[in-house]
Amino acid sequence: MSKQISYLAFLLLVGSTLAASAQDEKLRALNGNWIFVEDRTPGRATKDGGAPMNMKFSLRVEKDAVIYPRKRGDERITLDGSVIETKDPNGSIARSRGEWNKKDGSLVYTLERLRSTDQKPAYVLKRVFQITDEGLLVHVAFDKKKEQVALYRHPEDIGLPEPAKATIADLAWLADAWTGQKRTSSIEEHWSPPRGGAMLGVSRTITKDKMRAFDYLRIIERDGGLVYVAQPGGRAATEFVLTNLENQRAEFVNPLHDYPQRIVYELSKGGALTASIGFAKGRLQGSVFKREGKWMR
Repeated sequence: MSKQISYLAFLLLVGSTLAASAQDEKLRALNGNWIFVEDRTPGRATKDGGAPMNMKFSLRVEKDAVIYPRKRGDERITLDGSVIETKDPNGSIARSRGEWNKKDGSLVYTLERLRSTDQKPAYVLKRVFQITDEGLLVHVAFDKKKEQVALYRHPEDIGLPEPAKATIADLAWLADAWTGQKRTSSIEEHWSPPRGGAMLGVSRTITKDKMRAFDYLRIIERDGGLVYVAQPGGRAATEFVLTNLENQRAEFVNPLHDYPQRIVYELSKGGALTASIGFAKGRLQGSVFKREGKWMR
């Protein structure tokens, strides 16, 4: 009888050890860099989707907490429900608590912002990070607003888009000098004619007679398709692959970029050019340009 009890105890010990190991594996899976893939908020169409938090973020699992690096300082998310209270230079108080839910493998993080210790929270932010077979699901709830849900993946787990076949001559309709208005700013975009397998572009944003931003652009032929290369402010180049070209609408995508992940140019029948940026899967924000005249013809 004692041997049977010992064997049963052994099986229970092994089972609990394996269960604990599986939970530890899910917790460790939070480690690394994450990139927004798509909005999963119930009832929201894909074309209207967006990221409920940063497009890119990272998590680092430690012995008793998960670290969420931020520009203003790392946020420490506890695993046992204990509370961390910090005071900002402006006198406001941040009170946070984290808890690792072993049942469903989720990390629940709640942040309260208070103006002083004796006041009710100015707002409450709740985030739930949950590892799934598809990647990391992030649930975000801000006060009484509707909860947003989004899927994030490690960069190496994000598939690159299928390039569309095209030549630089297919974008001849983009070549010109274009101007648009956005709020109080004037935006200019100039594209050279397609020659030598490329088009060169430059843009600038003018606000109150001062240049606030500029961008060096080019579209080049590569491997039977087209690649859009952007250098905002002259910084390092970021590439977007042409994924769809239909009539006079060109769509370039880079799902590994933070923002934008998608750039779309579309020429209307009336001659107006709409330039839009947004998520690889989700909403776009556009500006409408009018033709100012031929450039570099």
